[in-house]
Amino acid sequence: MTLPPLSLYIHIPWCVQKCPYCDFNSHGQKGQKIPEQEYVQHLLSDLRNDAHLSAGRPIHSIFIGGGTPSLLSGDAMQTLLDGVRKLTPLTDDAEITLEANPGTVETGRFSEYVRAGVNRISIGVQSMQEDKLKALGRIHSSDEAKNAAQQAHEVGLRSFNLDLMHGLPGQSIDDALSDLRQAIALNPPHLSWYQLTIEPNTQFYSKPPKLPEDDTLWQIQEQGQAMLREAGYAQYEISGYAKPGHQCQHNLNYWRFGDYIGIGCGAHGKITKPDGTIMRTEKVKHPRGYMDLTKPYLYRDWTVSEEERPFEFMMNRLRLAEPCPIEDFQKYTGLALSQIEEQLADAQRQGLLSHNDTHICVTERGHRYLNELLEMFV
Repeated sequence: MTLPPLSLYIHIPWCVQKCPYCDFNSHGQKGQKIPEQEYVQHLLSDLRNDAHLSAGRPIHSIFIGGGTPSLLSGDAMQTLLDGVRKLTPLTDDAEITLEANPGTVETGRFSEYVRAGVNRISIGVQSMQEDKLKALGRIHSSDEAKNAAQQAHEVGLRSFNLDLMHGLPGQSIDDALSDLRQAIALNPPHLSWYQLTIEPNTQFYSKPPKLPEDDTLWQIQEQGQAMLREAGYAQYEISGYAKPGHQCQHNLNYWRFGDYIGIGCGAHGKITKPDGTIMRTEKVKHPRGYMDLTKPYLYRDWTVSEEERPFEFMMNRLRLAEPCPIEDFQKYTGLALSQIEEQLADAQRQGLLSHNDTHICVTERGHRYLNELLEMFV
């Protein structure tokens, strides 16, 4: 069994206000100033405790997510990334991504993040239409979104991403394609384009909005993907579209069943130990509990059993458009291919994937019915 590449996820739990569709671990500021310097020191203590989990591997990518990480000042980001570099080695070309909300981006803030070491920014646009932004509870305008994209072009980033949703309440095919057309016109190197889903424990779940019909959603998907292809974006993952050389390396590590240390409120991690044990971790969720010095940062950890590994591997790996090397399954799960040969044969008979002696490939039908395909590996 081989130790996979290692990434770092850092969670910033605060946002200006909670969006009605959001099921992430985020907490509205409610007009209060966030304790950024105190929280950064806790993040670094958390990482110090977990540094041994790297087993000598360098960090290949960092993703700072939330919440709204762009609420942090440039000074706080500098302290955070300087501390990370002291505690764990980074590869020379490590991708460092920061999520940003256009409504929290002040002039010059992106430049401060770049000086701190951020080289990729993911901007949460979601829609270019004011009524849709209001329905989604977003605090920014379409003009602010365009301004944030322009800043991202100007500050010397390696790459940046625009997050865009479709299948929004009351959204027509023309509305959705107009959003996508405007996002493409901003020329981001990477686009995350995904359908709104209603998740438990959200405001939309308790008071569901009227969403487009399935036929409308399918037409949006088909026409939008054609538009993206024509604009030079290759789909490499279910919702990931990139210009050549601009795939998100951090997300690729997730989907390739790589390892990642998770620090911050509610952050999850996946770690492969030198003895072949695969462990998952979860940190204390609420900021008050996380910053309580009398308690540990770790909420719980558990071992991924050999019986669970085929599903966990496939749940991640089959999101990608690229063929999956069979040796990756063996290297990163520690299991023989014989463990899944029956499922592979059944999936191939149903036209959901194809495989040979070296690779597994998901078919177009398999991507359309991905949930059914994954259930075969449970």
